[in-house]
Order: sequence, then C-alpha cells, then structure tokens
Amino acid sequence: MCGICGIINRRNREIENRMLRSMMEKMKHRGPDDTGIFTRKAIGLGFVRLSILDLTNAGHQPMSDDSGRYTIVLNGEVYNYIELREELKSLGFVFRSQTDTEVVLKAYIQWGADCLDKFNGMFAFVIYDSAREEVFGARDRYGIKPFYYCLTDELFIFASEIPPILDTGCITPTPNNQVIFDYLVFNRTDQTENTFFTGIKKLQHGHSFLIKNGVLKIKKWYDLRERVKRAAPFKDAEEYRELLSSAVGLRLRSDVPVGVCLSGGLDSSSITSILLKDYRKDELNTFSAVYRKGEAGDESEFINEYIPFVKNMHLVYPTATDVLKDLSDFVKIHAEPIPGLSPYAQYKVMQSAKGNVVVTLDGQGADEELAGYPYFYGFYFKDLLRSFQLKLLFKELSSYWKMHHSAFGYKAFLFFLLPKSIRTKVRANEYGYIDGKFVNDYSQTNSIAGNLYGSNSLQDALLDHFEYKLEHLLKWDDRNSMANSIESRVPFLDYRLVERTLASSSSKKIKDGITKSILRKAMKGTLPEKIRNRMDKMGFETPQDAWFRTPEFQKIVNEIINGPELADRPFFRVERIKLLYEKHLKNEINVARELWKVIHLELWYREYIDIENKRVK
Repeated sequence: MCGICGIINRRNREIENRMLRSMMEKMKHRGPDDTGIFTRKAIGLGFVRLSILDLTNAGHQPMSDDSGRYTIVLNGEVYNYIELREELKSLGFVFRSQTDTEVVLKAYIQWGADCLDKFNGMFAFVIYDSAREEVFGARDRYGIKPFYYCLTDELFIFASEIPPILDTGCITPTPNNQVIFDYLVFNRTDQTENTFFTGIKKLQHGHSFLIKNGVLKIKKWYDLRERVKRAAPFKDAEEYRELLSSAVGLRLRSDVPVGVCLSGGLDSSSITSILLKDYRKDELNTFSAVYRKGEAGDESEFINEYIPFVKNMHLVYPTATDVLKDLSDFVKIHAEPIPGLSPYAQYKVMQSAKGNVVVTLDGQGADEELAGYPYFYGFYFKDLLRSFQLKLLFKELSSYWKMHHSAFGYKAFLFFLLPKSIRTKVRANEYGYIDGKFVNDYSQTNSIAGNLYGSNSLQDALLDHFEYKLEHLLKWDDRNSMANSIESRVPFLDYRLVERTLASSSSKKIKDGITKSILRKAMKGTLPEKIRNRMDKMGFETPQDAWFRTPEFQKIVNEIINGPELADRPFFRVERIKLLYEKHLKNEINVARELWKVIHLELWYREYIDIENKRVK
C-alpha cells in the first residue's frame, strides 16, 4: 500500500525531479517507509512506500525488470501473487523479491494487458516500456485504489490523491458545479470520471490506459455486467460461506500485523467471526467507535458480543469537540467534500489502529452486493411489480412491515416509480435551501436520477450501485486509512464473491422482509445470534444531529452561514439555511446532514479554491 505519482511530457521534454519530489511530499502519509524516483527523458515516476509484503529493500519502487526495459509503480495489493509467481516461474521467470509488485510487472511482461484478468486484489499501477516508448496503467475492478490525473496540452500528470496534482500548478483550481449539484441534491460523489475540480479526473474503476506518442487512450478492461452473466450463482449458503472465508483468508497475506474495523454490524462482524473461527486469530485486534448509551450511532451492545472472544478490543469515543479539533485536517485529507459525518467516525477508528496494526479488514461492499441499504426494498418491490409477481409482492410488502414497522421501504418504492425529472425535483426541493437557478442549470445533466435511481430490477440496482455509487465509500476508506498509514482491505469485494453473489437470485439478498439473506444463513453458528438477526442498518455512524446543537458547533455553523463567503457562492438560499438551522436547534427537525454538506463544501471551497487560486496567481 503506497502512493504513486508521475509526470509525462507529451512534447518529449525532460522531467524535473523537483516537481516529482514535491508531489511525493504531499502524500508522504501514504508511504512513510521509503521513497523512490525514476526519470528518463519525458517520463518521471514517483513512489512513497508503506511496507506490507517483503519489508526488505527488494520491495523498493519504482521497480525495473532485470533488462531495465520495464519500470513499474504500484499502489495496492494483488493477493494471489503467490499462485501467479509459481505460474510465472513455470514459464521461465526468475524472481529476486517476495513482493506482489514484481509479480505484477512480470505478469505484464508475459501477458500484456490481459494480465489484469488474473489479478485478485486492489491496485492502481503504471508501467513504462522504454523499448516501445509507451506507458500503460490500470485500476482495479471496483475502484478500491485511487488514480487521479490531469491532462494538458503538454503534460499528463497522475497521482494517488488530488493535492499532489494541484501542487504542480497544472490547472487553476475551479469547482465542477455539476459534481457539486449531485453532492448537494443526491448525497453522491464519484459516480462519473469527474471530481470536484474541473480539469482533474479519475481513471474509472475497471479501466486501463495507454499513452504513446503523447496520445492518451482509455479502455474499459472489466465489465461487471458481462461477468455476472457468465458467473455461477450460489447453490446454497454453505457454498457462499466457503468463498467468503476464502476471500478473508486471502487478505491475511501480510508481513505486518492485521486487525479489523468492527462496527458491530453484520458485515464487519462476519469478518471478525470468520477470523476467530476459521483462522484461529486468537490475538486479533479490533477497532470500534462508540458513544454514550442511547446516543445515536452507538453500537456498544453489539460490539460487546465479542468481549469473550477478542483479547485486544480498541474503542474510540468521538465527540463534537473532536470533530472541530480535527476539522481542518479532515478537510485537507479528503480534498473533496463528503455528504455526511459517518466517515469521520471511521477516521477516528483508523487513528486508533495506527501503532497497533498496519493492515485492517473492513466490511465495505457487502451492502452493494447483498442489498443492505433500506432503500433497496423499494427496488425489490418495483422489480416484483414490473415482473408481475404480484402475489410475492404483497407477501414481501406485508413481511417488510412485520419485520420493520416502517414506511421507509414503501416511500422508496413510490420514489423509484417516479419519472426521472420528478425524482430530481423531489430531491432538489426537499429542504428548499438550494438556489433555484443552480437547480435549473444542472438538474437535467445529472447522472444519478436515471443511472442510479432508475433501475428496473433489484439486480440492475445492485449492478448500478457498483457502477455509480460504491466508489465514493471506497475513496473515503482509502483517505481515512492512508492518512494514518494504514492499509484497508475489503474481503467482500473479492471479485469471485461479487460476481457469484450478483448472479444469484433476488431471494438470496432479500427474503421475507429481510436483507442479506444468504449471508445471514451462511453465518449461522459462526456469528453471535444477536448480530446475525439484527434488522437495523448502522455502520460507523455518529450522533451528528446532537453535535450540531452543541455550543461549539453553533459557533462554527453561525460563522459560516452568516459569513460573506457563503452568500457569494451560487449554490444556496442562505436565509433558508438559517431557518433550517433554527428549527434544528429547537429539535423541530433533524437536518444535520444537510448542514454538514454546506459546512464541508464551504470549508473545501476556502481551502482548495480560494487559497489555491491565490497561490497559483
């Protein structure tokens, strides 16, 4: 797990080491153990290393093959590197390290771009071929590892994070208003190649690129929909359980300590229980965020189920005071706004992991493949209606009420039946604080109301979530972990598990009003029953509603919503924001999420648009 960066001069001019070193310094937190630079003519590659496999100097990057023709920088891990190394050895390759990096490099030498299909892992890498004078790069299937780039008439600049690219001065920082619209209206980011910065893009997940003669060509190398069509559905829960355990075990490959981010939910608890039962990890470290009993977001009663089994349980207790103390760093670390404070809890969990472990396992991805979010009931009901399975529809509608006593699933059902344009209007006008002209200018060009909320079946909805929704969660996971020099691994995103789960019937995901049906069945006898049978959906949540009513939060919120900067932004009806906050303080409504979106966007604007523009000038 590391940070990579590079500069390619499309006019064949030499690269300066100084610019590369400055980029590397901006992401030193990603790799505190080692640094390396490679330059040749019009190409420069930079690397900062967090040592996970083969802690010796043999793992130094940039890494070249014995001939010196090929040079690689790799961020991430390819977990099946041991098996691939043996296959490459049988083809005559000789290895001088125990790293997955050398395996990736020689796999590319042997198979070219087809090597990507052989990798089981998370990765973003670039390989320079000096004989052909071309650069090849690729990103993993689901976007676990980041890859950002800026393309100008003269330069192609890339990095694992955005700030190193800004540091080069390749663009004048300008906000992307369409991305801001999607963030404010739909609470979504990263559903396209665009970032919050006009001129900085990300290589899409499952894509590769080739640069030759200064020309950039991007290609999709992994198509999840096509793979799911050919995948074998799970026959039963036992088969699912076996593959999930395999995915967890594969991610234990490490030369450093491994722990688990334990939220108390079904997903991270399943990983923890498999480690304890299948792999006898008696000295396991877990890391959790908890709050006062009864406070929103507190998962203590579920986390405490592991007290008899886990020797090293680490707890953090985030507070409103902590948020404000960390606010400036949090804004800088993420470099793009986040539509909620849940990632802050994860940030504090990663802080507690630092110094205890170097690798953590996390439950990301399970909700997207097993229909874990409550609104997936709406997609399921819509699916049953469109396929005329009316008897089953009424049964599931009834079961939903018996299990949850909530109208949320029904509301989601009705919302997903609405035309795309009306879905956008409903969301844009929900609280009425977004400027009307801003809504009119960008409501027709958003990709979310149709691509993400327009799915006609449950399987399509899950596939669309992998395509348009999952990546922002993975981005936040990457920033939170790497800011603390921690590698986060996600077993539920083992591509073998993803493809076969998505190929399985809807009843394997939702049945009798219960989500994650196959996982719950698979974990019987492994997972504590209190957790296995819980129906609510939490994750690393925070008591943000209460935080926004504290005196210290009131101070910063009032400073921002009454300040001249916010009034000058083209996004808001500021008086409406003030009214919403007054109602929030009186406990008449809970709009902490909307308030946080405004606060984070404004702080991001000040840090990355206002200040950066002054610096560039």
